[in-house]
Amino acid sequence: MAGPSPAPAYVLLEDGAWFPGTAPLPFEPAYAEVVFTTNLSGYQEVFTDPSYLGQIVVMTAPMIGNYGINPEDVESDRPRVAGVVVRELSATPSNWRSTGTLLDWLAAAKVPLVADVDTRQLTRYIRSRGAMRGVLALGEKPTDGVTAALAASPSMNGLDLASAATIPEAYTEGPAGAAHHVVAFDFGMKRNILRLFVQKGCRVTVVPAATTAAEVRALKPDGVFLSNGPGDPAAVGYAIDTIRTLADGKLPIFGICL
Repeated sequence: MAGPSPAPAYVLLEDGAWFPGTAPLPFEPAYAEVVFTTNLSGYQEVFTDPSYLGQIVVMTAPMIGNYGINPEDVESDRPRVAGVVVRELSATPSNWRSTGTLLDWLAAAKVPLVADVDTRQLTRYIRSRGAMRGVLALGEKPTDGVTAALAASPSMNGLDLASAATIPEAYTEGPAGAAHHVVAFDFGMKRNILRLFVQKGCRVTVVPAATTAAEVRALKPDGVFLSNGPGDPAAVGYAIDTIRTLADGKLPIFGICL
């Protein structure tokens, strides 16, 4: 027996541009910065990547969900995105590793999904005008209420999301007798970074974003790694001050997406 028909839905951007689509499942309006990714695969890694925390992610690949989801292909403990936009959603995954559908997995995490959107047109629009706030909502077209709520939603400028994406306390991975000890600041770090460090023979102490320079030095690392993360870097003043203190030439410091 066929399930319920998808309801009309849309993506509305803060400048008034909007893109129609459908909602396979009902949801409450989701307000966040709208960004895109051109990955042909790896959607589960994208949606669990803490650096996408609080963002609506547009997938440019034409079909998403065709190989389902599984417990291994994750970069954190849960989906971190505020919403997902796709061109075509595969309702029936086909892969020997699949343990469920993408839609059910996102729904369990209360992450809204809008399908049947011309995601390449939307991506070209964002790329030419810059990332901006947006909303996913149900309906044939934007309402005055949703438009007003979008205008009142918080901007990414000045928003510290690293404090929300980071870990509550430090932990260590890798062998105790490793040749190199790296202290990694977690501003929204994905698990694969840690896996690669350990694979290369490092012991890694992962520390919260607000860890002080003195606490880092007390760990006696061979180097300090700065992860990527969500939000406005200018809002993470405490981390900038710590890095400035550590950057005295005594410790190698390196990072990604800085």
